Parts: sequence; structure tokens; C-alpha cells
Amino acid sequence: MKIVRHRLHHDDGTPYPYRESPNRGGKIDHKFLVIHYTAGSSVDGSVRSLTDSGSSASAHLVIGRDGSIVQLVPFDRVAWHAGRSKWAGLSGLNQYSIGIELDNAGRLKRSGNRWQSWFGREYDDGDVVEATHKNEQSAAGWHLYPAAQIEAAHAISQLLVRRYKLRDVVGHDDIAPYRKSDPGPAFQLDSFRSSVMGRGDESADVYETTAALNIRSGAGSDHGKLEGSPLPRGIRVEVMGTHGSWRFVNVLDHPEGLMDLEGWVHGGYLRPIVA
Repeated sequence: MKIVRHRLHHDDGTPYPYRESPNRGGKIDHKFLVIHYTAGSSVDGSVRSLTDSGSSASAHLVIGRDGSIVQLVPFDRVAWHAGRSKWAGLSGLNQYSIGIELDNAGRLKRSGNRWQSWFGREYDDGDVVEATHKNEQSAAGWHLYPAAQIEAAHAISQLLVRRYKLRDVVGHDDIAPYRKSDPGPAFQLDSFRSSVMGRGDESADVYETTAALNIRSGAGSDHGKLEGSPLPRGIRVEVMGTHGSWRFVNVLDHPEGLMDLEGWVHGGYLRPIVA
């Protein structure tokens, strides 16, 4: 992918889908990339809301769970995604940031043996991680992000950081703590930021799986699954290498008695274990 006149294009020059939002301002002073979840039921519904002049909200991009991308605002123009916000000594982050919305139901509540969103849709345990938000005290359910969506977000984030010389990648819950909770615990922002910004890993070396997670012979879903797949939720792994959004891990626990298990897993379903 590439950026042409502040619009996203495929490598062959064809533009990604563009649905212009009227909810935008003047030129951005590019400094940050902000990650959000939509807390909605579909890409189409979120795009309709973010292009409705009555909503007073927008974002530069919406990324679907299948990795599809829709652009709403050119990257050189202010989108209304941050609201009241502060970061690194600056207030009103709309003026300084590009906003990416990820199609995701967000916070979920337990309903019997399933999980329910605010809009009434139910989800199985396999689609949810139960975790405590970094700005909260009690655990809740959080809708997981699929690999295709994380991979798309990673690729476009790297492109945006390079093109606009962005300083950092942050969550909405970083710039508006206690007011916003997105992208939430299901999105591994520390490892995502480190990979996108080309930094060394800023978090712990030991992680645990947040869902049943396939371990593969190479960095990508096209590589074969290794014996021991899927790793159960809660298995401890040591991250020894990175390739894009994939992590080469040494499995510290021994699922089904397997010893010396090493392979590649998607980093979106790992969370650091803090001592």
C-alpha cells in the first residue's frame, strides 16, 4: 500500500474505498497515531455513523475484522476522533493525530454462558478475553481482534509513521484516561507500538496467551500448525523474535506434556506478564 495526496492506495495505484466525512477540520500538525475501537456491530454501521453530519465524530480510517479498510478523511486533515484529550503536554489531540477505528464490539458483559455487547449481540468465550483494563479495578469481557485486522492495522500504521514522521502510537484510553477505554486489553498496544515504531520491545519478555492460539512453523497464517496447536489460553511464552505482528516464542509451560516447543504465534493474542 502507499499514500497518494494523503489518500490510501493499493500498490497498483487503485485507491482504497473512500467515504468522505463532513466531520473534519483544517490541517493536522502530525505528531501521533491514535488507535480506537468502534464499539459497533459492523464496519458499515460505523462508517455510516462517522460520515453522518449529526454525529460530530469521524476518523481517518475504519478497519474491518477481515482486514478491509475504508478511508473517511484525508491524512492531512483533522478528523474528530479524540475529543477532550491530552498527551505529551498537548491538549486536543484531534489537531495532532491520525485516528484509526477498528471494528470491534469493545467491552462485553457476561450473559449466562456467553458474552453480550451493549447493542445486544452475543459472543462465545473463544471471541472474548476476560481482563482488567489498565485504568480500572474490575475485570470485564473484551472482544478479541482477529489476526487479519491486526495485520492490516500494523501495515497501515507503519506506513503512516514513516510518511508523516509520527512520534508515537497511543490508545484512546491513553489520551483520555477514565473517559475512554478503547482499544482495551484485547489489543496488545505495547508490542504493537514497539513493532510499528521499530523500537526494542518495551514490555516484559514473558507473556501469556489470551485465547486458544495456533503455533506455526513460520511467521504467517499460511505456515503449518505445529504439534501442540492450539496453545490453551493462559500458557506462558518467552518472546525471542519479531517479524511484523508475529512473535517467535519459546513455550515455557508444557501443554499436553510437550517439551521444548518453539514456533511463531500472532502477537495480538499475547499479553505481558508483569512481575
